[in-house]
Amino acid sequence: MPEMLAIFGDEALLRAALDFEAALAGAEAAEGLIPQAAAALIAAACAEPSIEIGALAEAAAHAGTLAIPLVAHLRGLVGQQDPTAAEQIHLGATSQDLADTALILQAKAGSRLIEREAGRIAAALEALAETHLDTPMLGRTLLQAALPVTFGLKAGNWLLGMDEAAARFRTERDRALVVQFGGAAGSLAGLGGKGFAVGERLAAALGLACPVTPWHARRTGLAGLGTALAVLCGAAGKIARDISLLAQTEIAEAFEPRIAGRGGSSAMAHKRNPTGCQIVLSAALRTPGLTATLLAALPQEHERGLGGWQAEGPVLAELYQVTHGALAALVTIVEGLELDPARMRANLDGAGIGTDTGESAALALRALDHHRKTRPRE
Repeated sequence: MPEMLAIFGDEALLRAALDFEAALAGAEAAEGLIPQAAAALIAAACAEPSIEIGALAEAAAHAGTLAIPLVAHLRGLVGQQDPTAAEQIHLGATSQDLADTALILQAKAGSRLIEREAGRIAAALEALAETHLDTPMLGRTLLQAALPVTFGLKAGNWLLGMDEAAARFRTERDRALVVQFGGAAGSLAGLGGKGFAVGERLAAALGLACPVTPWHARRTGLAGLGTALAVLCGAAGKIARDISLLAQTEIAEAFEPRIAGRGGSSAMAHKRNPTGCQIVLSAALRTPGLTATLLAALPQEHERGLGGWQAEGPVLAELYQVTHGALAALVTIVEGLELDPARMRANLDGAGIGTDTGESAALALRALDHHRKTRPRE
């Protein structure tokens, strides 16, 4: 989706990196490590960077890190006014501090979009479960006719699955959205004993948490965040799988909303393909493999690893993009889901298993009650 692509695009990455450098200078000035005038010059250079993104990307690829060409550019700008201030840019930091913090700032922005779509899905499922508490339908196990249930119970279970996955995501998000600031070996060297105080100020300025210690080679936060995205995408995939099965011609109990130009066939005009479900399911198939890369990167070498953390940024970005695309597609499906209760009843009657839905309605009410008690409050 365009919004998420922009968040993890080159311009957003550059903005996040510049925000890191400006906030770092401000934190160090507040702790008396550099003059306030120098911090002001650095902040001004970061606010209006005269740098061409394509050239910066090429230089970063050559250097092996964004920090080297970016810091050099900023020093050139500031040095025109104050050579001493120019040398104080990036004081006490290392390239991974900039790279990790910029990625976390992007993840913070991306998380807001994930939360927004998950909230819309939950609201739509809540309405479906409540409306169809007593709508009888055929329950299916092992893809075969089982016993009667209600559509309210099915929607209630979808809702709980999304709630559980969204709660996991929020937990891992909070663990991961922490600043990275440790210097060359993660020891806060060269800061006169004020390194942790600088880190706290830096985190506050960027709206992030401050970790107990720098996490250069401790990547559990990113692995947990990526895994939570995959779980959330999988929960969405469960709903898409069920809806696509209910939309089969011989079942015909639920359908994606009709959207002009979507869901047709180039060869068979009569078809109504579940295209949105296709998007969600293809995303759910991709996220486990992406998450595997983050898990494989956990055994990093010593104080700063080689190759592992460098692989994480593009993978985490793709996880955000794929998951957001799946959730956005599912929003359209569940908000406009078309149901055929008469066909549900006909399929149930045709199975010859009676009409006793057990405690389906009561269970759906329990799901709704749990959702309303545990959903996040704005």
